Amino acid sequence: MKVLSILAVLCLGIFTKSSAQELESQIIKVWGNCGMCKETIEKSAIKAGAATANWSEETKMLQVSFNDKKTSSQKIQKRIAKSGYDTQDFVATDKAYNALHGCCKYDRKADAKKADATLQKK
Repeated sequence: MKVLSILAVLCLGIFTKSSAQELESQIIKVWGNCGMCKETIEKSAIKAGAATANWSEETKMLQVSFNDKKTSSQKIQKRIAKSGYDTQDFVATDKAYNALHGCCKYDRKADAKKADATLQKK
């Protein structure tokens, strides 16, 4: 019985260690302003499959970790853009941006006018 318990603990430890090694970490630029932005950006990243997400109001950088077999930086950024926030690779549609609360309206990226066409193609 003790041998089985020890074996089970060892197997669990090996499984936990190997799955933690599969997480990729990235830093992604995401435009936004406030605490409400932070909450929406992080929730969007998690919904897109990120294991962790932490956005900084000061630096406008989102630190994410994710299993690259389940999601990607592109999928995470696309989900964030759909919630109204421009990222380094995707631009939110005008409709999504205009739906943001007043305090969340940030200075748009230069290519924001192309947003609708970009997101509809992908």
